[in-house]
Amino acid sequence: SAVTLLIFTAALASGLALALLLRAPVNRFCTAPSNRTGFLCDDRVTCVPASWVCDRVSNCRNREDEQDQLCGDLPHSLPGHLVFHCSNPRSWVYADQRCNGMNDCGDCSDEMGILAACPLCGREWWSCSPVHYEFCSCIPRRLCRDGIQHCLGWSDEFIC
Repeated sequence: SAVTLLIFTAALASGLALALLLRAPVNRFCTAPSNRTGFLCDDRVTCVPASWVCDRVSNCRNREDEQDQLCGDLPHSLPGHLVFHCSNPRSWVYADQRCNGMNDCGDCSDEMGILAACPLCGREWWSCSPVHYEFCSCIPRRLCRDGIQHCLGWSDEFIC
């Protein structure tokens, strides 16, 4: 009877340990194509870009990127690595929208300053003071010499 009690206790402890292991939070951080912050699907292979999570299009085989538990109270229900908080406390964007050259926050806080910590304009960008609201401190080089002013000093038309 002591042996039976010992076996029962060991089985109970093993079952409890297994249940806790199955309920442990899964690390969902991954790096999606183009070095973008991503969400790791249950298959532990598919990495979905952050901005594709909770977009009403399932990108994971088991739809885990669209589950109510994840998408129920945006951005609070999302894992922290998927969210970038703009300088306006009420505004946020997906983490892969930070440093993408576009003014996603509306005040350029996702592209400039201490919060964003973005590198200088890349090879495919031209550094200037843009005249259009959608850009912050760089414009895509494809807009250079297109006959339309995109930079305050017209550098996109004469220098770029």
